Amino acid sequence: MKSISAVSLCLLLGACASAPPVAKAPTTQAFMLSRAQFEQLFPQRIPFYTYEGLVAAASAYPRFANNGDAQRDRQEMAAFLANLMQESDSLRAVREYNKAAYDHYCRQGPGESCAPGQQYYGRGPIQLSWNYNYLLAGQALGLDLWANPDLVATDATVAWKTALWYWMERPGPAPMTAHEAMHRGIGFGGTIRAINGIVECDKPGDATAERRIARRVAFYTQAARVLEVPVGPNLGC
Repeated sequence: MKSISAVSLCLLLGACASAPPVAKAPTTQAFMLSRAQFEQLFPQRIPFYTYEGLVAAASAYPRFANNGDAQRDRQEMAAFLANLMQESDSLRAVREYNKAAYDHYCRQGPGESCAPGQQYYGRGPIQLSWNYNYLLAGQALGLDLWANPDLVATDATVAWKTALWYWMERPGPAPMTAHEAMHRGIGFGGTIRAINGIVECDKPGDATAERRIARRVAFYTQAARVLEVPVGPNLGC
């Protein structure tokens, strides 16, 4: 006669104690924005800005639009894209259009300087500007963007990464980053303040500032519609 193991016996009698649940390993979420949605939102983008470039750059920031709350993640993606629409003329501008301002973005002070012969005007999807932002972005990305700011306008991967760096890590004039604003429920207005708050949010009654805010909100509404997500609260700043 074959012996019955303890495990087999407990199964037969239905007396096995349930094993503790095994924790699942975290999974990598597929990139939320599809190529078709990207093309729908940026039909006139220039070839410099590719869908593949955005996806590759986002891999360096795994928390971007991937915090575990599906609705807020989609809202963050919509907010990010909306601000790019405003900053880069819907991904048609690599360099700032206003050439008269090219020498403006050099702040000198303790620990701050500008590399000889370099200019720190807006470049890339989020129009990274000012010498200190190029310095900090370069330190985060392992590049000397302070000495070579034009990398943001000539290397598409670098350009996308600087946009995500600013979004995820730089609060600008706001009390929190754009990423934090979306995931703390502050709303789209918090992203405007993080990106261009001094110029747009801090000028009540200024017609130009109000037009810019209205454009950002319209872009956000458009992106949210494509991503099939409600816009949420606090659209303006």
